[in-house]
Amino acid sequence: MSDENLEGHEKARKRLQEMEQLAEMAGGRDKIEKQHAAGKFTARERIDLLLDPNTFVELDKLKTHRCSDFGMEKKKIPGDGVITGYGKIEGRKVFVFAQDFTVFGGSLSGAYAEKICKITDLAVQNGAPVIGLNDSGGARIQEGVVSLAGYADIFLRNTLTSGVVPQISVIMGPCAGGAVYSPAITDFILMIEKTSYMFITGPDVIETVTHEKVTKEELGGAMSHATKSGVAHLTAKNEEQGLSIVRELFSFLPSNNMEDPPHLPTEDPIDRQEEALKTIVPINPNKPYDIKDIIRLVADDKYFFEIHEHYAPNIVVGFARMNGHPVGIVGNQPAHLAGCLDIHSSKKGARFVRFCDCFNIPIITFEDVPGFLPGIDQEYGGIIAHGAKLLYAYCESTVPKVTIITRKAYGGAFDVMASKNIRGDINLAYPAAEIAVMGSDGAVNIIFRNEIAKAEDPEKRRRELIQEYRETFANPYKAAEIGYIDAVIFPENTRKHIIESLEMLRNKRQENPPKKHGNIPL
Repeated sequence: MSDENLEGHEKARKRLQEMEQLAEMAGGRDKIEKQHAAGKFTARERIDLLLDPNTFVELDKLKTHRCSDFGMEKKKIPGDGVITGYGKIEGRKVFVFAQDFTVFGGSLSGAYAEKICKITDLAVQNGAPVIGLNDSGGARIQEGVVSLAGYADIFLRNTLTSGVVPQISVIMGPCAGGAVYSPAITDFILMIEKTSYMFITGPDVIETVTHEKVTKEELGGAMSHATKSGVAHLTAKNEEQGLSIVRELFSFLPSNNMEDPPHLPTEDPIDRQEEALKTIVPINPNKPYDIKDIIRLVADDKYFFEIHEHYAPNIVVGFARMNGHPVGIVGNQPAHLAGCLDIHSSKKGARFVRFCDCFNIPIITFEDVPGFLPGIDQEYGGIIAHGAKLLYAYCESTVPKVTIITRKAYGGAFDVMASKNIRGDINLAYPAAEIAVMGSDGAVNIIFRNEIAKAEDPEKRRRELIQEYRETFANPYKAAEIGYIDAVIFPENTRKHIIESLEMLRNKRQENPPKKHGNIPL
């Protein structure tokens, strides 16, 4: 090779190295240090923590914006504020983007949006999940409508990708204005406490328009969205913990809607009995207990990965494994509002059920529900429509569904919680379960109102009638006689029955009528 040729190649290599170094330095040393001082990792450090070591392949590393207004033509940084590419988590392929706050405050340009759209399209074409690490000041004002159009392009991808591959959003800094709608469409949102926030309009605008004073943390912090709005499904104390949680969540999910969720071998015996289950449910229908105690006792290695833990705690949702296979868990929680279904719990349950159905994850329902929460606020708030969301989600779902009635199953709520008549595949009940239109006390007060009033000792007669009603109707045997309950089981054998049912349903095939899509009562 001639000296001239060698020199030419070296020059070309040096230019590439310089460009890559510019991209990797992002906004520069000062801004990187400022990011660290705020308790935040850089975009590249976050990707390294999220993915398996040395598996990240970057795309569009040298892409820059095309804006020439406001002197922006003199401010070009390779990568343009977002890092995109693909890598692996526990050996499984995943596409990822990480917004870089050190470059123009992470603000979104047209070129930036194109990078995110590209990896989302590749994810769909290749059947792999998308994880977005969000840390952005919003639209890049200098680009005006080009930036807004970029957001719309991303929103469209999020929507069309929904139900095809899982989408997970991690909020690791600001996410405000129109930027919030991309995470909102995705399947799961995790927020970092104290350093991340989401809102449509910030505290200053709210104070100007409504005269309400509120801090960023109160308005859109992680715990506000985890407890009040339900926007955040998960929270973490810091970024390292947050990315670890995302890896754990990922372990329960299939790569796409054509695959089954990943199997994880276990040494936990299928027929493991739990003596504690014999007495864990109080006989008194009004006494609370924690449904999560039952869930953990029957799950593989007694491990339950809860979703939406702090929102609408009267219903519990999350993931577990049964004989190594991931399942979605839905359970009424008697420890909160007696396990009643209300507006918030209905929405929470419906969204989770629909996610599981999208991605071939069987649903196990633990039922102990006295009905829907009564009240003027509930009725005016639309409990009819919101309660119908949960009903619709269960009716629509075609994945294997196993229901265990642990105690109460009253009224319309009995129907809603994956009952036999809305295509629940296997419905089981504990011996002390009560399945009826309503509780024994209320039923007797209505049916025998006149007889009680005329009795010589009304209270004594009322107690007798309640006992008669309970023995006749408030048990699982009437439902079992008709076939609405497949089996009445001993509680200590719950795990065995669930796993046997899931094994029987392994090759279940069920389809809904052909249609563009249904009209869920939103």
